[in-house]
Amino acid sequence: MPRPSSASPLLSLPGAVPAEAPDEGVAAHYGDLFREQRALADGTGFVDLSHRGVITVTGAERLSWLHLLLTQHVSDLPPGQATEALILSAHGHIEHAVSLVDDGETTWMHTEPGNQEALIAYLESMKFFYRVEVADRTDEIAVVHLPAGSIAEVPAKAVVRETAHGRDLFLPRADLESFAADHGPAIGVLALEALRVEAHRPRLGLETDHRTIPHELGWIGTAVHLQKGCYRGQETVARVHNLGKPPRRLVFLHLDGSEVHLPPHGTPVRLASDGEEGRQLGFITTSARHHELGPIALALVKRNVPVDAPLMAGSTAAAQEVVVEP
Repeated sequence: MPRPSSASPLLSLPGAVPAEAPDEGVAAHYGDLFREQRALADGTGFVDLSHRGVITVTGAERLSWLHLLLTQHVSDLPPGQATEALILSAHGHIEHAVSLVDDGETTWMHTEPGNQEALIAYLESMKFFYRVEVADRTDEIAVVHLPAGSIAEVPAKAVVRETAHGRDLFLPRADLESFAADHGPAIGVLALEALRVEAHRPRLGLETDHRTIPHELGWIGTAVHLQKGCYRGQETVARVHNLGKPPRRLVFLHLDGSEVHLPPHGTPVRLASDGEEGRQLGFITTSARHHELGPIALALVKRNVPVDAPLMAGSTAAAQEVVVEP
């Protein structure tokens, strides 16, 4: 079982409401969800992601070694260039997802809360004769997120992972409270999740299950490099890309705004014409309330579901937008 996250000291800030699984240990919000979303969209504030697992890999052979294990091309990764990558099973199913950056001496990765122990166990099992050291840094390093457009000054001690969606900082955990005092307002993870859903970005453990392959979620290209050497699960990736179609596809849903409750993760998705007793064609992966779009969701559905078909998530009407082409 994943190790539970310890509570962030920022849960003591005014208005903090603790998040639920899988984000226990940090704040869901600080009293005003839509204000927090608007602040993120405007490039202000920060999100406490100190519950996420942090792993470092050091040693002269770290990038060439990781290149053999990850779906991403990292053997020549320049210092400071952010990327993301997956680790697949032998059958091509997604087992781990990491967000990483190399600073020229160390590769820094963060992963889903509590998943770092299983990931480290796998990495350790694959070291063989390579001169690399893998370390769990979760207890000493916290991840915080600055949104795109933020002009906040980054502390000198932080390692920066900059993407189109913002900057992830690997910050000494002891500096978390002082960082919050200097870089507020603090923003909860529900605001970040709403913007993630709007951007159609998948997340391990929510958009994935035990049989998910990268093609179903649009991770080909962003987390999977198609012109690199062998890695575990590559045969499935190449076969589906060259010869077939994935069995399911990620869709974006606009949900009926008159419903009080959002459909939770796992809620069955059916054709609206079939009603609530119809055949299940997929399930809700993440739902959120967006400050402009209203209730929205991501869902994983069978590939052959018509792209223009009205759907139902449980008892909630849903209109779909294509994320992954059928």
